[in-house]
Amino acid sequence: MQSKAQIDQVLRQKSDAKAIPGVVAVAATGKDVLYEGAFGKRDLSEPDAMTVDSVFWIASMTKAVTAAGAMQLVEQGKLSLEAPISTVLPDLAAPQVLEGFDANGAPKLRPAKRPITLRQLMTHTAGFCYELWNGDIAAFLEKTGTPGITTCKNHTLRRPITSDPGTRWEYGINIDFVGKAVEAVSGKRLDAYLRDNLFAPLGMSDTAFKITDDMRKRLVGMHARGENGQVAAIPFELEQEPEFHMGGGGLYSTASDYIKFTQMILNKGRGNGNQVLRPETISTMSQNHIGDFNVTKLTSAAPIYTNDVDLYPRRRSGASAS
Repeated sequence: MQSKAQIDQVLRQKSDAKAIPGVVAVAATGKDVLYEGAFGKRDLSEPDAMTVDSVFWIASMTKAVTAAGAMQLVEQGKLSLEAPISTVLPDLAAPQVLEGFDANGAPKLRPAKRPITLRQLMTHTAGFCYELWNGDIAAFLEKTGTPGITTCKNHTLRRPITSDPGTRWEYGINIDFVGKAVEAVSGKRLDAYLRDNLFAPLGMSDTAFKITDDMRKRLVGMHARGENGQVAAIPFELEQEPEFHMGGGGLYSTASDYIKFTQMILNKGRGNGNQVLRPETISTMSQNHIGDFNVTKLTSAAPIYTNDVDLYPRRRSGASAS
């Protein structure tokens, strides 16, 4: 393993060169934090240096947390991995598959061949996708006036799927529906459920959907790379009074808080002296649930926001992965 000084040097060099605005890095085993460091600026338009307790929008790192909350409710028998999710989310009782557009540009929809399950939602095999990497859904949202997912408006969830449930893997808004399922069977909004059942027990006091005054003092700005290649701060903040809490990407947190969550996974569901998930549940969560489906390359449909993304370059990712 590289020494702390070597890791520090690499991260400091990238920050000083403005290749990145700033960075916080933490590495840990189930028992110990092995490395912790912070370099650069929280916001290139402000003087504040990055610190290890800086607060980030953690985006899709929210997904694992929401899924863990859902698995608590599976343990309790309040949610089922295999039953049609429409039993708790009636809006998903009759999913429609988008098959393109007709000559007039109108969406071509057909009923899905099978119901959607919680397992499919949690493994991105339910058919939902993100407009950033699927041009058909991007076109559907534009043609129908449907808002994007980061608006956190309920209307954004009223969109079709792009393949029949259980037939392929595609990255999408699935975990936002998992958050809705957590709310439906727990009787709590997602922020309150996760606070009471994961954040408080694990001592994650800097993790929330709503930015507290204390968190805001340490908030990291959002940045984008301009046409000149230079990174600059941009205005961005998720809606602080959303219609729904985005279980797929709405949390703000610190590296120190998130490492507590990952250490809980390493410690078979136990963290901060509390058993929040059963060891057998952690074992189930660690298994392959997509069979031979391949995690395909995500081809950008919005180059201003994202490059192409290949999560498993040069190899397959399902049961036959080498």
